[in-house]
Amino acid sequence: MKKSYLAFDLGAESGRAVLGEYDGSKLTIRDIHRFRNEPVVILGQMHWDILHLFKEIKRGLSLAARECDRQLSGISCDAWGVDFGLVGKDNTLLGYPYHYRDSRTDGMLEEAFQRVGREEIFQRTGIQFMKINTLYQLLSLVVSQSPLLQMSERLLMTADLFHFFLTGRKVAEFTLATTSQVYDPRENNWSQPLLEKLGIPAHIMPEVVAPGTVVGELLPEIAREVDIAPLPVIASAGHDTASAVAAVPAQGDKWAFLSSGTWSLLGMELPHPVISEKALKYNLTNEGGVEGTFRLLKNITGLWLVQECRRAWEKGGESLSYAELTRMAAKAKPFQAFIDPDDEAFLNPAEMPLEISKFCRKTAQSFPEDRGSIIRSILESLAFKYRFILEQLQELSGRRIETLHIIGGGTRNHLLCQFTADATGIPVIAGPVEATAIGNILMQAIARGDLSSLGEGREIVRRSFPLTTYQPENITVWEENYHRFKKILAAN
Repeated sequence: MKKSYLAFDLGAESGRAVLGEYDGSKLTIRDIHRFRNEPVVILGQMHWDILHLFKEIKRGLSLAARECDRQLSGISCDAWGVDFGLVGKDNTLLGYPYHYRDSRTDGMLEEAFQRVGREEIFQRTGIQFMKINTLYQLLSLVVSQSPLLQMSERLLMTADLFHFFLTGRKVAEFTLATTSQVYDPRENNWSQPLLEKLGIPAHIMPEVVAPGTVVGELLPEIAREVDIAPLPVIASAGHDTASAVAAVPAQGDKWAFLSSGTWSLLGMELPHPVISEKALKYNLTNEGGVEGTFRLLKNITGLWLVQECRRAWEKGGESLSYAELTRMAAKAKPFQAFIDPDDEAFLNPAEMPLEISKFCRKTAQSFPEDRGSIIRSILESLAFKYRFILEQLQELSGRRIETLHIIGGGTRNHLLCQFTADATGIPVIAGPVEATAIGNILMQAIARGDLSSLGEGREIVRRSFPLTTYQPENITVWEENYHRFKKILAAN
């Protein structure tokens, strides 16, 4: 009997409702609703338009009800990490949740290190240091003496917030909780000592539930509004990367994953976190996965670099599609200049091409001024950064990586996929494109007993979706230029 599941996959630029249908052998998916996700600036502060997003979620539910004759086996939301909403004692949302690119976390890393210390924070959480992390967003509220903390009863990460809106139940899904840099994976709980030392009220942290937990039934008033039969709301894997990695069609253990999109999440799936001096030195992170696993990974600025260049040129009156930019990059001269994709100047620049030009001048490189050369330099730099991080992952895990699985929207950029195979010297398997929604649906099916395990789910992915393999080419030339790239990193 065919089972239908609805996944709401919320990204930094857009959201969509994806209907998955499982017939006992193969899984098929299709988008039934897409919507924009644009931040709103209010009095100089950047927020998510959370009520607009919830309205679109209900719209997606209504459309799914029509598609499935009002019958669904489950629904679940996944979203980006670090951001959250605060809920008061009367179940009122306290203000609009902040966007992670808001400037309120400027200086909060330094403030935290004065109060606790870098080493202790990492030892308690195993999470890499980024000023956008939940920990520093909370610390900014403490420093500014925001009344929101005193008024709050619960903190809910983005996907958890929508599950609360749908069910009335306030819980934290494990994969999201671990990305906050507030959760202690070795204690399997929120880090009480860290919260206390930073002045963050511990009572706002909710109960943590495992991925694949039924949060509750859809509220009757929402079911009536969208005209759907009662159904469970499931905390699948609430962090979008956790959902995406659940859909990696891998076998064995000698593989790494790259979730490629606005951000590049490069890592390995391991049975335990790696919390060591070297992991701290390399600024790697340990995020919770499904079935008790952890993702040892690095957050790398990804296709955001290309997106922002395109946006800057569009403002100047030059409208170029991503396909056109990629074709121009393929024709451009190789290895003209390199950047560190994770340089802080690229986090939220006013004009990305200008910041790339400044980086090139700072590192004594000639700036590739034509559009194709700029995009090619970005893509080559990303591929080299992937290799650099893969080397660190192998060192820390003691495990040799023989295959890299690329999942997500970045699989559509065939040039970047080939560059990645060339730079790393190992085969790259690209696909599925819609890994996050697929992983969301697999975890729902496991929660409902329609699948027995993640291993069975990954076998279904291999049967159900097309995959493309890229073999390394021109290895010698890429090897020579990798040494140039590493010198640029060292000099920056």
